[in-house]
Amino acid sequence: MEKEIKRSEVDVKNTWNLDVLVKDEADFNEKLKRSYELLEDLTKFQGHILDSSDTLLDFYKKEEEYDRLSMIIYFWAHLNIDTDTTDTYKQTFVEKMDHLVAAQSEKLSFVLPELMKVPYEKVLKMIEGKKEFDSYRHDLEVTYRAQNHTLSEKEEALLGKLSGVFGNNQSAFVKLNNADIDLGVIIDEDGNEVKLTNATYSKYIESKDRRVREDAFNHMYTFWKNHKNTVATLYKGQVKENVVGAKIRKYQSALEQSLSSDNIPTSFYKKMIDIVHQHLDPLYRYLEIKKKQLGLDELHMYDLHVNIADVENKNYPFEEGKKILFEALKPLGETYLNDLNEAFRDRWIDIYPNKGKRSGAYQGSCYDSNPYVLLNYNDTLYSVSTMGHELGHAMHSYYSKKYQPYISHDYPTILAEIASTVNEVLINDYLVKNASTKEEKIMYLTDFLDTIRTTIYRQMMFAEFEMMIHEKEEANEAITEKVLSDTYYELNQLYYGKSVVSDDLIRYEWERIPHFYTSFYVYKYATGLSAALAFAKDILEEKEGALDNYLTFLSSGSKADPFDILKECGLDMEQGAPVVDALELFQEKVEALEKILNE
Repeated sequence: MEKEIKRSEVDVKNTWNLDVLVKDEADFNEKLKRSYELLEDLTKFQGHILDSSDTLLDFYKKEEEYDRLSMIIYFWAHLNIDTDTTDTYKQTFVEKMDHLVAAQSEKLSFVLPELMKVPYEKVLKMIEGKKEFDSYRHDLEVTYRAQNHTLSEKEEALLGKLSGVFGNNQSAFVKLNNADIDLGVIIDEDGNEVKLTNATYSKYIESKDRRVREDAFNHMYTFWKNHKNTVATLYKGQVKENVVGAKIRKYQSALEQSLSSDNIPTSFYKKMIDIVHQHLDPLYRYLEIKKKQLGLDELHMYDLHVNIADVENKNYPFEEGKKILFEALKPLGETYLNDLNEAFRDRWIDIYPNKGKRSGAYQGSCYDSNPYVLLNYNDTLYSVSTMGHELGHAMHSYYSKKYQPYISHDYPTILAEIASTVNEVLINDYLVKNASTKEEKIMYLTDFLDTIRTTIYRQMMFAEFEMMIHEKEEANEAITEKVLSDTYYELNQLYYGKSVVSDDLIRYEWERIPHFYTSFYVYKYATGLSAALAFAKDILEEKEGALDNYLTFLSSGSKADPFDILKECGLDMEQGAPVVDALELFQEKVEALEKILNE
């Protein structure tokens, strides 16, 4: 049986180097103490932030000093615990950061109300013609969008004191999904007992052996079925937090509040759902192809992830995956590749799974560090794609920090999935073009189709589920486990159609989606892939200015509203045209697959 290794057994060369952030516990405590001191310094601005343009500038600079230092120790604490969520010693640093965050929320609760007392026009007049405010103008614009949603100073202070109470639903879910989860043991293709984990699930659900993938599916969703009431309580609590928070701040809905900072209308979110509904037929057609090629009378949910090509599952050791990555990303130019090499040379990446390590993959960074990438690399093609995806995020962070001042370096989440998915698209294009056999080409083309299936169709199903559940709470309807599971099951039937058997256990899939605790996020995956397909198409076709446009995008951070940044880089998202183009491309690729299969 495969053994999960302990964190202490992992070769240091395969771990990320966190010493550049914090050297040891003493260094952490010193930085934490200084953070509290800076926080106290910021409280001295209370009642004086807008006394003059000089005072406002001083406040911005002192706030930046605090933010930059506190984010260093925040990232260090969370990166540390994510490598072993069972380590109680590491957890103490996270708890200390929770106290700092709570103190920050309480002590700086005066800032927004104080700013909001003054009309935006008066602030603009105060800084008119002052070049030292150029980098702050967009931030001020975004801040003052909340003018009608900011409470009194006392009310904001009260909410600040309650900040430590919020977020517990997500914390409890993370513990369940990472530290306490036990998916049991299954028998692999070779008859060996193997421990099923979040990290290995993707490997076994893609198995060519139907027994293996069905067993993995049943073990995964039986666990969640057995915890359905607990998770329903957690998620209902999260939804209530969102809805009550939106009402307190006088938004029409939790969805409106979520989209407001990016200046995205709720109509765009709903338009995305409508566009996908109008393009479900190509998905049904693809699923029929998959059922036929797999030789199945019925296509079940556990059959969706297996590739239809008659190719043995191939292992892609990390070094081979790295080689594929660099070859595939050559269209992005020599400078990009040289900068990307720093990730491997300077240990930005924590590569392999270990006992207690957080599942999945992500990228995170702060202004004064290199980006950090968490992987659970398991030698699959999916692992190669995931590595490319997360390093796409990393390079977006790298360039935004390099070319933007602190105030505008952190790109908004709606733009966050574009760079990552451009890398995925380029990797797939490289693999298709370099396929040595017809079956390999089928495999990679199917992988491309499955990327659109899972990133646009599936994520928008998630997005629609979130919207429906929040609307039920806003209408004061009861949200029970049954309501949650039935709503999800009906959506699953709509999105996958009659070509797929919606197995009863799939009704519990909503329970294991971490992003539901970062509400109204998942639609951004679909938006990101649509934009990424447009960028990648122009780059691969060597369209004039395409690479410059893309590199400009990577370097833009949050210097303007998201859709304005994309428009500057040659991409107009406003009416959803790139989403339509992406789904029409999906249909074209389905037709191409049919043609290859019929040759």
